[in-house]
Amino acid sequence: MSHMIIRLIQSIGSYAIDMCAGLGKFSLFIIETVRVVCTTRPKYTQIIDQMYRIGVQSFSITALTGSFAGMVFALQSYVGFSRFGGEQFIGLVVALGIIRELGPVMTGLMVTGRAGSAIAAEIATMHVTEQIDALRTLRINVFQYLIIPRILAGTIIFPFLTLFAMICGIVGGYLICVHVLSLSAEDYVNSITTYVELSDIIGGLIKATAFGFILTLNGTYKGYTTGGGARGVGIATTQSVVSSSVMILISNYFLTKLLERL
Repeated sequence: MSHMIIRLIQSIGSYAIDMCAGLGKFSLFIIETVRVVCTTRPKYTQIIDQMYRIGVQSFSITALTGSFAGMVFALQSYVGFSRFGGEQFIGLVVALGIIRELGPVMTGLMVTGRAGSAIAAEIATMHVTEQIDALRTLRINVFQYLIIPRILAGTIIFPFLTLFAMICGIVGGYLICVHVLSLSAEDYVNSITTYVELSDIIGGLIKATAFGFILTLNGTYKGYTTGGGARGVGIATTQSVVSSSVMILISNYFLTKLLERL
């Protein structure tokens, strides 16, 4: 019995040490990233290229996600509001839900799966094939050349992606309300223009900026610290998607509380 307790304590201690070591490596990665941003000149060509790969190439999946999220939200809102004659507020609920929550979060999760995994896989492949060591041999700052452009590009382009998803979601809800549920288009539009405030949109875009930073930072970190050949590349890619998704969902709660107080 005592032997089992000792093994349990050892397992807990080992897990705690590994977790602290991981947090330490991640903190050092963030510190080095900030240091390079503050002391070196950004690679503007690389940033623009990554903005295209992360943002422009994600427009189609963002539009699809936002549109159907708005459609489903409109249908579900109708089920509830029709029970007490509040159909005129469906537009408001759809707009606020898409702008404040569904737009940033759904876009973050979808782009994490599409672009975040690609970032991790690309950098991890460069790491295991010793391309990063070759860059260091050529006296190229790896953070300036590989890490910073992806983080800055994701942070800059993600609010625009989210804004696009918001518009698609509101339009999708409009199509369902007007052409499927045969509700008043004027009520739908008026409820949005009357009650939706600029602060709602700004709050959603602040969340989007944070999510863009999280998914690119996590993707580059997992790729940069990978090891173990082809298997390590697969592990890094999977961990990047899972950890970024979890961090987006957790940070969404704290950002919501913070924005409510502000």
